[in-house]
Amino acid sequence: MAAAYDIISEQLAEIAAPLVEIAARPAAVVIGKPTPTNLALADAFGALGYGGSVAAPASALSLGEADLALARLDVLPTLDGTEAGLWRLPFAVRDGGRLLNEPRALLAAHDKLRTALLLERAGVPHPRTIHVRSGRAADFDPPYVVKPRFGSWGCDGFRCETRRELAARLEELRGRVWFRRHGALVQELVEPTGSDLRVVVGGGRVIGAVERLAPPGEWRTNVALGATRRRADASPSARAIALAAVAGLGLDLAGVDLLPDPRGGFVVLEVNGAVDFTTDYADDVFAAAAAALVEAARDHS
Repeated sequence: MAAAYDIISEQLAEIAAPLVEIAARPAAVVIGKPTPTNLALADAFGALGYGGSVAAPASALSLGEADLALARLDVLPTLDGTEAGLWRLPFAVRDGGRLLNEPRALLAAHDKLRTALLLERAGVPHPRTIHVRSGRAADFDPPYVVKPRFGSWGCDGFRCETRRELAARLEELRGRVWFRRHGALVQELVEPTGSDLRVVVGGGRVIGAVERLAPPGEWRTNVALGATRRRADASPSARAIALAAVAGLGLDLAGVDLLPDPRGGFVVLEVNGAVDFTTDYADDVFAAAAAALVEAARDHS
């Protein structure tokens, strides 16, 4: 009988040992939807010795001092704000740990008016931008781009060649829910070239880049609108401006969309705080992102 108990005890110990090892690992939680990007980031954290997982912002998270959370909440499909849970994020780390992409930084990226103001403050080139709630005329010359304040995927983004066309477009948009809630942004048009450069920055490093090629007849380069991607090698000047844009908004992981500036260098079109990316950007892009974010978390602990 004693021998049987010894055998059972050994078997239980064999089962429990991996569980104890897992429990002892620090956690790295990607807060957001289980998208391919978020799942790949969780796996990359796992390869670094963390308990990598993806969790909704409403989940009851309580992280310890060695743990970290990466906020990846996006804008709403209705384009009138951010996904729920943004301001609950700090509660996930109230017992310790490090929160990456903090709420104010995420909001700065999703709210394109805040983006414009912060980029101007940081001295980062960005299209001239005004906020409108009516048919107010722009105080700069056409052509214009009209977009939601919380826009994404190229949805409801319009090009207007004249002031009259701008006024007509704004009148048309008055019925949109997002317009009634937040108004719209009017920007000067940086002349499209058929492509742009998206640079992904993580933990203060450039971890990958692609050139996005617009489909025939389309001036926008959003993949959701049919654009294709090909790997790119960002120049030193493109890298510098992408790093400055992300730092200016206070983000830890973001994508920066760049176009050549007719006056030289690059201009930042947008900063995406919940950027989706793939191995098109770099073979080891997820491993590089996770490693850079872990190092950034340690530097700020």
